[in-house]
Amino acid sequence: MNYLFFLFHSLFHIYGKIFVFSCKNFVYLCSMEEMILILDFGSQYTQLIARKIRELNVFCDIRPYNKMGELSPNMKGIILAGGAFSAHDKQIFTQKFDKVPVLEMNDVHHFEQETQSLENFVVNTCRCSQTWTPDAFIKNSVKMLQTQLQNDKVILAISGGVDSSVTAYLLQKAIGNNMTGIFVNHGLLRKNEYESVLANYKETGLNVIGVDASSLFYQKLKGVSDPEQKRKIIGSTFIDVFDKEAHKIKDVKWLAQGTIYPDVIESISTKGAAVKSHHNVGGLPDSMQLKIVEPLRLLFKDEVRMIGKTLGIASAQLNRHPFPGPGLGIRIVGEITEEKVHVLQEVDAIFIDKLKESGWYEKVWQAAAILLPVKTVGVVEGKRTYENSVVLRAIHSTDAMTADWVRFPYELLDNIAREIMNKVQGVNRVVYDISSKPPATIEWE
Repeated sequence: MNYLFFLFHSLFHIYGKIFVFSCKNFVYLCSMEEMILILDFGSQYTQLIARKIRELNVFCDIRPYNKMGELSPNMKGIILAGGAFSAHDKQIFTQKFDKVPVLEMNDVHHFEQETQSLENFVVNTCRCSQTWTPDAFIKNSVKMLQTQLQNDKVILAISGGVDSSVTAYLLQKAIGNNMTGIFVNHGLLRKNEYESVLANYKETGLNVIGVDASSLFYQKLKGVSDPEQKRKIIGSTFIDVFDKEAHKIKDVKWLAQGTIYPDVIESISTKGAAVKSHHNVGGLPDSMQLKIVEPLRLLFKDEVRMIGKTLGIASAQLNRHPFPGPGLGIRIVGEITEEKVHVLQEVDAIFIDKLKESGWYEKVWQAAAILLPVKTVGVVEGKRTYENSVVLRAIHSTDAMTADWVRFPYELLDNIAREIMNKVQGVNRVVYDISSKPPATIEWE
């Protein structure tokens, strides 16, 4: 789960305000590019179609067939995605856009076989100029942000993750130090992560404020075991800390978000019920009265990374695994204590370091260690021990909607487990999670 998506997830009382500002930005930037419109009739291949078009350096936009909204004057073609439309539906859309080429793409079992016809439609039939590139996006985005924000000040909750980092660098390129990133340490980050990420931001000249509020979070979480209650406490405490720091910056008018395109798509459904709200902002005090700016809302995750690379962000930062907003708070099953956090940080550090050393880190979507509220009997130097059990989990995924567990070599798992049990005091058992999603989830809580 995206760090910002967790931290701010339910600002429904200003939904209309957010939607208006976001859509103005979206329509403005879309109007600058040639585009293919994808009308979604409930196809399971819609996002895959969009990604294939984007790979051709052509911008495309997914809209539910019954919620098209405002369309770009530069629309070059339309794709009807899914098998749920009737001949009558098709006739309506072909008549409505009689001067625009239309391609019908039914759900098929072998999508890869359709990619050639898709490329032929986009490049040859629609004659798209294929100018949707990272350089073009950055140039147009900077121009749009400068026009929109002018001399206004912007704040951004920054985490060290890909989305918030690219958002920060893009904003700083557009408006300089009028963008201030606020990096809050809730004490549930990985080992030395707060210090290393903050130092990296400052070394690259990014205008970021670091706030170590870990003691406050530990105090608020004392005695709490229920996972939902932990999430709510972490989220609300973050809001309080963020609000306090934001008020120290004078004349702030905008709050930036790292919303990306899948968040936008999933907030709209052809059947009227959204998969989820795409807003990354939630629970902010009314007194802040901030407008919303979302520079990445047109981009898929891989495109965000390409933009980051073009902006000169280090690959180590761009290729970081997803990390949940509540951090290690939902990887410690049961009550959170500072001692437990320290143990899990050490286990996690060994796991991640070993994956990087072996070349496996770049091959998996996400890797995590989980501390269980279970102690087991062990033997160390001939003496009986009764210590903690930890779980290692690594998954392959493309969108986090489904996931499969990673088949590491036995030798690698053995090496990792031995290193953990030899070096982390208080751990005498390591197990590996071989559950896929569904039915399991990626995180344990």
